Amino acid sequence: MRLSCKKFTALLAVGSLIAIAGCASAAGQAPAVTSAVTGVEKPNLTVAVVPAVDSAGFFIALYQGYFKQQGLNVTFQPAISSETSIADQIKGTVDISGGNYVSYLQAQQGRAADLDIFAEGSVMLPGTQALYTMPGSKITNLQDLVGKTVGINAPDNILYLLVASALAAHNIPVSKVHFRSNIPLPLMAAALKSGAIQAAVLPEPFASQAEQAYGVTTLADLDQGATTEFPIQGYVVTRQWAALYPHTLAAFDRALQQGQAMADSSRHAVEVAMEDLPMKPIPLGVTKFTAAVMAVDNYPVGQVDTIRLQRVADVMSQFIQFPRFNVKLMISNPSITGG
Repeated sequence: MRLSCKKFTALLAVGSLIAIAGCASAAGQAPAVTSAVTGVEKPNLTVAVVPAVDSAGFFIALYQGYFKQQGLNVTFQPAISSETSIADQIKGTVDISGGNYVSYLQAQQGRAADLDIFAEGSVMLPGTQALYTMPGSKITNLQDLVGKTVGINAPDNILYLLVASALAAHNIPVSKVHFRSNIPLPLMAAALKSGAIQAAVLPEPFASQAEQAYGVTTLADLDQGATTEFPIQGYVVTRQWAALYPHTLAAFDRALQQGQAMADSSRHAVEVAMEDLPMKPIPLGVTKFTAAVMAVDNYPVGQVDTIRLQRVADVMSQFIQFPRFNVKLMISNPSITGG
């Protein structure tokens, strides 16, 4: 079974993920297969992915050279949030993104973009998403968050939804808690230590890093109630992009599915790929110790399960006043299970 303990490593240095772009593909990749062999229309891709354990399938595919085997040269761009990635996809500076479903559904419903969720990324397990406070904090339970400020990386996103669900389960109105957004995840624990926020939502590996650097303590695991085993992340293109580059998308998905399968069957593969992430200009790679103790997710393989994804829209409607929404409208290749 997967570990859910949270231990320690140095927190990331100063800076902003906004400045990060075009990090090179990881080492250890297999020899490239030419685009002429695979038939891809666009062999050079920029892919924006949140540098968290939710993205382990992508990182494994990058590290193991699965994209190269499909004739693709993938440049990994660390994403601050799904919102920024969607904006970059609309502008055409990013080809594919991996991020939280909540932001993707909001963008689609608000007509900010016409998106296709072509692959699932992660399903939450215990320990992978949680609320944290500093040691010695007077906040010892969720009720103590009333009137306090919680840090999240983007407004009204998956982290906000998870907290809103947990608060509702304890009969605490989310309106009674303040949220400070747009804090990059690598800088979240530092904001917590500074007192700018009184609690922080940290996914792995940022939680384990914060525990070593600052001794943060778990206030509440967010794998509970309505969001138990909740779908967190998926991979998205705009429908316009998919129409222009269908063979490229198919090749990317084949490589990604290899990475997903490896992530779901080999914890060691997840650890090695996370250790290999870029260390400059801001260190994203984790130490061997952090890799060994961080909690990891489930990583779905195959076609998108619409039943699983519909949970996201339904919980959004329940806790953040999101209009009723049919996720099938965003999935061009659903699984048989999901219809």
